[in-house]
Amino acid sequence: MSFLSLLLALLIEQARPLVRGNWVHGTVRVWVNWISQTLDAGHSNLAWTTWSLAVGLPAVIAAAVHWLLISLFGWPVAIIWSVAVLYATLGFRQFSHHFTDIRDALNVGDERLAREMLAEWQHVEVGSLPRSELLRHVIEHSVLSAHQHVFGVLTWFSVLAALGFGPAGAVIYRMSDMVAHTWQSSPKTTQGWVSDTLQNAARDAWRRVDWLPARLTAVAFAVVGNFEEAIDCWRTYAQRFPDDNDGVVLAATAGALNVRLGGEALRAEDASESYNQDSESTPGRAPEMAHLSSVVGLVWRSVVLWLVLLALLTLARLLG
Repeated sequence: MSFLSLLLALLIEQARPLVRGNWVHGTVRVWVNWISQTLDAGHSNLAWTTWSLAVGLPAVIAAAVHWLLISLFGWPVAIIWSVAVLYATLGFRQFSHHFTDIRDALNVGDERLAREMLAEWQHVEVGSLPRSELLRHVIEHSVLSAHQHVFGVLTWFSVLAALGFGPAGAVIYRMSDMVAHTWQSSPKTTQGWVSDTLQNAARDAWRRVDWLPARLTAVAFAVVGNFEEAIDCWRTYAQRFPDDNDGVVLAATAGALNVRLGGEALRAEDASESYNQDSESTPGRAPEMAHLSSVVGLVWRSVVLWLVLLALLTLARLLG
């Protein structure tokens, strides 16, 4: 079921991606904002309760519908529900248009437009980045987006699918990501304000949820790329990035593609935000246009690797 669901969801998403500002994501954002405004009081215990409800209730609903459909109609109908959940929670098209537009601008030599697109995508100050640094940031953000929008969801869906809760796994990962970023970027005003306690709880929870997917993504990049260099770079440089999980993914990417990543970080447009920090650059070649194509190949080969593994596990289960 997990293999068929993932395959169908990826195919549908490629043919007809979710539009930006769709009602599913809009409804989820309304829920996340409402529960923070209703329960957030700045207390640690209540912060974890708020996060658990924000993430856990949608996951419970996804699992309950899944099992209800299995009990009433059987697994073929339950697959449709799994595909629908995956369609809403994963997908290249949720970020790839940014990557494609920036790449096209660089291909025609319009670096100014590429910088503006990067600034709009990541809500950061780009300034007058040199071409190699612009390429480096595009590579880093694209790889992290691929991890968060594809491989992270794929990981938790596959892990919990073995226990019969696949849709819940996809929802937990996507909701954890959305909650952490939404509450982190909340305006410091009366309406929509989120306490530091709740923000810290959401960030801590996101780090825990993303721990396993980040390492499985790094392993996949190593297998389909330069394995020895990826593993060595992972072991040596991952901890030098500001975020441990992002560092694992970026270090493995740098080794797999032999490209230099890390260094001076972009600054958030809001000067009060301080989560963009510098890191030590990894070894490798300076980023070039050819590396953008290499990133696309690395990601797609990793997707194929995941699907092949799931297909083999499904076949072994059927034959066993």
